[in-house]
Amino acid sequence: MTDDPTTPRRTAPGHDSGTRALLDALPETLPRTEILAINSAKSNLHSRRTYVYHGWTFALPPGVFGPGDTSRIVHDRLLDGTIPVRGRAYAAIGAGLGVEAVIAGTRGAREVWASDIHPDSVATAAEHYARLVGERPDTVFRPLVSNLFEGFPSGARLEVITFNPPAVSTPTSDDPTVVRNVCVGTDIVIRFFDQVVERELLAPGGEIHLIVSNTAELRRIVAHAVDAGFHPEVTHRQTWPTDDCQAYLFKLTRTG
Repeated sequence: MTDDPTTPRRTAPGHDSGTRALLDALPETLPRTEILAINSAKSNLHSRRTYVYHGWTFALPPGVFGPGDTSRIVHDRLLDGTIPVRGRAYAAIGAGLGVEAVIAGTRGAREVWASDIHPDSVATAAEHYARLVGERPDTVFRPLVSNLFEGFPSGARLEVITFNPPAVSTPTSDDPTVVRNVCVGTDIVIRFFDQVVERELLAPGGEIHLIVSNTAELRRIVAHAVDAGFHPEVTHRQTWPTDDCQAYLFKLTRTG
């Protein structure tokens, strides 16, 4: 039996024509040699450093990862309101040194969850939040050591979530700190979406803002999000003149 070209094709749930076109337009994962060239490990990771953003100075203890180019894409869009947090319950997954938490606090989020699997990163984020934001009557700050959402209390509901996952598809280092922050692989994003759905973490009208590049399995990640019931929209695409990396910031909302 052959397909009748006049019969509409069935698509997987959530895979409408627009979503299918978006998935097809996403680039293939870069070759391993290019990924390794782009993600060379920083030699100062285990020393004390500083990071400056928007006039704020952040101190990085040894082992706390500093933001890279893709992190700054998220920071800029939190700062300019493209990712809206005012009056909303917001969670930075993989909070690192706390830049996202500080921005959300100064922009009037109702709740600011600074979550990371690394206890020193959570402590660093809390120190920066206390120094740069401080107590605000309309904002509750919630630092949390958690593997994705495993440490979140039952009944938690989030209206905005940002995630810059360590989803690089090939190991770039033997250093556990680098692996934790760069190249866990696709599985961490799969678990992220599965936990959001299973625990009903996203409030009605809530948004996930995920940034991922073609150093990861970009098409597989977005296809899984669609299969999990999310509608993806590209809100920013970033390229660089020195390599073939393409980073995409997606806004994902529930579709049912």
